[in-house]
Amino acid sequence: MSGRTTRRARAWRIVGAVTSLAVAALAVGVTQHRGRPDEPAAAPTPAVTPSAVVASPVVLNGTDNAFIQLLIPMNEGALTLFDYLDTRPAETDPPLRAAVERIRAAHRGEVREMRALLAAAQMPEENIHEGHQMPGMVTDARLTELRAAPTAELRSRTVALIRAHLEQTVVLCRGEQANGASPELKAVVARMQQARAAELGELARLSDPLAAGGPADADD
Repeated sequence: MSGRTTRRARAWRIVGAVTSLAVAALAVGVTQHRGRPDEPAAAPTPAVTPSAVVASPVVLNGTDNAFIQLLIPMNEGALTLFDYLDTRPAETDPPLRAAVERIRAAHRGEVREMRALLAAAQMPEENIHEGHQMPGMVTDARLTELRAAPTAELRSRTVALIRAHLEQTVVLCRGEQANGASPELKAVVARMQQARAAELGELARLSDPLAAGGPADADD
């Protein structure tokens, strides 16, 4: 009875920290990301190199823990989407498949790093949001909708799901940078932010070829 109560109390503390994390991220300027003007095409997604070993003990505050506990299932949901796309190679064009492969590799590295930080902090991994429709999370329900979508809509719906996931990660990264305490996690988050900027730029170019510097209509 007491063990169940303790787990429930810990889960609610994480939920509260996640809420604070999202609010703080919004306060530090997520609207600038969503409403940004045209900008130069981003470079390809940089490689995210996981730390080989976390040698020293890691101390995580509530925001740090909430960030990790949410980002692991968020990344794993996106990885499930990428695995599903592997079953429909004829319906996803080569540029999209190439982008997915780069994002997949980065996401796997991030999950390894975050799990290593939890282990170094001697904290358990807890997916308290399982079954919830969290913003930016690729859930079973959203994958079911994608599977039922007409083939002609597969690409646009896929890009929309990936973009929503990446943008929400940016929101949470900003909240972690503003309110987190762990320097080890902040280093991981800084690399994630760099990766997301490149990934979102690549998606923009996939959605609008002119954003990649393609030729404009010549009406002169």
